[in-house]
Amino acid sequence: MIRRSSRRRGTYLTDDDDLLREILLRLPPRPSSLPRASAVCKRWRGLVTDPKFLRRFYAHHRKPPLIGVFNDRYPDRVAFRAILGRPNRIPPQRFDLRRHGVETDSGSRTRLLGCRHARVLLMDHVHTELVVCAPVTGEQRRVPVPPDLMRGFLNGAVLCAAGGLGHVHGDCHSSPFKVVSVSRKDNRPTARVYSSETATWGNLITTTDRCELVAANPGILVGDALYWSPRSVGPGGLTDDIIKFDLGRQILAVIKGPPGFNESCSHQIIHTEDGVVGLAILSRSGLEIWQRKVSCHGAATWLLQKTVEMHIILGIAPQNEGSRGAMELLGYDEDNGVLFLYAAAYVYMVELMSMQSNELHLSNSTNKCHPFTCFYAPAIPGGRNGPEMLQDT
Repeated sequence: MIRRSSRRRGTYLTDDDDLLREILLRLPPRPSSLPRASAVCKRWRGLVTDPKFLRRFYAHHRKPPLIGVFNDRYPDRVAFRAILGRPNRIPPQRFDLRRHGVETDSGSRTRLLGCRHARVLLMDHVHTELVVCAPVTGEQRRVPVPPDLMRGFLNGAVLCAAGGLGHVHGDCHSSPFKVVSVSRKDNRPTARVYSSETATWGNLITTTDRCELVAANPGILVGDALYWSPRSVGPGGLTDDIIKFDLGRQILAVIKGPPGFNESCSHQIIHTEDGVVGLAILSRSGLEIWQRKVSCHGAATWLLQKTVEMHIILGIAPQNEGSRGAMELLGYDEDNGVLFLYAAAYVYMVELMSMQSNELHLSNSTNKCHPFTCFYAPAIPGGRNGPEMLQDT
């Protein structure tokens, strides 16, 4: 009777792979999850390395995890810094762009523009090219920059161009992509869009709006629009202009920041809880969260949602008021709503929804953090997917 029961249980598990798939789909989307599941037995390994399962796995989780950041000067070149602890930590050398022939000197040669949809965008000033690289696969594309964009170049952004049913951003390593580049001519912003599918730049897009930006922060995608804000603002009278590019309508516009925006020491474009564009601004009173509301008549107004005392959130002593170097915003993760902040010689992560913070590492500089999110499924011995397996697992 015992032997017969065992055989029935074994037959039941073998025939009911659908139930097992549903269970495995609910594993956390961390780098170590699928390799560890594959080590259970050959049957589990076959399931988690099936491309159909992987697509369902990504679709189930929707948002790719934040696995690290790229810094533009770390200490003197573009480099990856892992955020997750073991066994999910990605060794920095795994995402070293130099392995794939990308020059990462962060002096006058190379400038890191941003990360999105599992890709990194850099400007190669020596060859006047934009470099789009997928660190997971090593795939890269070099895009010559038109002369009319180099004059007054401000910034650029890369994004996935795949729009098929069921596509999930974060596993876009080989999907078609677009690059949006913005510059300034005669005090007016201009833009062009590059398509990897046609390998061409689109027509020059202009606006009659005047713009005083001379340097821009990395572009932030909110809804169907990209936003670029001034790289730094302050009492020196710098601009409060923000460039908005509507991806769907291919329209360029200049909007103004909220009151006192050009007097703040540090700021960051963010998503608000309502899914519209907002601003996180460090002021003397704390971290201000602003939201831009547009009425049915097209009138736009900035509303202050809340002010947070950041030294309480971070668990540190209050910073000196008016000290520009005491606290600074370093970057923003669009997918997970996380701010990166420098304070008291440390870099912190702050989840805007919960206002929970996490101390990352000691730092003697305020280098920009470019969050890198993706579904990373290392190759599994005997499996059918991805690059090499994590050595740290």
